[in-house]
Amino acid sequence: MSKFGNQRAGGLTWPLGPVAHRGLHDSSKGIIENTASAILAAIGKGYAVEIDVQAAQGGHPVVFHDETLDRLMEADGLVSDRSVAELKRLAYRGTSDRILALEEFLELAAARVPLYIEIKTNFGEPGIFEQHIAERINAYHGPVTTMSFDHRSAAAMRDLSPGVPRGMISYRWDDGWMPDLQAAERQKLRELAYHEQVHPSFIAYDIDDLPDPAPLDLKRALGIPLLAWAVRTPEQRARAKDYADAIIFEGFEA
Repeated sequence: MSKFGNQRAGGLTWPLGPVAHRGLHDSSKGIIENTASAILAAIGKGYAVEIDVQAAQGGHPVVFHDETLDRLMEADGLVSDRSVAELKRLAYRGTSDRILALEEFLELAAARVPLYIEIKTNFGEPGIFEQHIAERINAYHGPVTTMSFDHRSAAAMRDLSPGVPRGMISYRWDDGWMPDLQAAERQKLRELAYHEQVHPSFIAYDIDDLPDPAPLDLKRALGIPLLAWAVRTPEQRARAKDYADAIIFEGFEA
């Protein structure tokens, strides 16, 4: 058994510790979020690594946060409009880093630290995207988990990767994100009402929304860990210490 335990048991069997949000990135040093440089920097410090995956053309997962390329790349347009091969040729502005396919990220991590893979969706029907993710993580022999704001995607991973832990991400849903979602649906997501479909191994909740009762009640009821995201300030660190079991952090070294 590895030092992380039997991670195919369905729960978080590795020791909980600080999780580097999108890797240990620092744009002032030319280390951009979700890049190989940020991932290796986090691994070098022994941190668990959180990354995002978006669907490229054909539903193939690539390591990238935004739906569009405009903010970070020497290119623009939707990630989903380009093939993985095209995306891998694009440069992050001012760096030599390129977009990683999910399988490249897993190879880079090489089972050295726990990995938290956030599945980014538009809250549509799960399908080929989740299937491709499952194929890659099911073949990975290291500590890995998936998580999503989208309960349908998280529930799909329960069926596609039943031995891999999965998490539910949420917050108060009091802003304009995903405006097409009805108020009643947003309330259910805030309250983590879909936990029976997902069977989460952990919860990740916005640090600024703690101590909201929904994640704290579910943590107690299910006996699962609560992670706080994204912790950036001393005040947020102090609040996380009171309510969370671990932090997903950025902007400092934990």
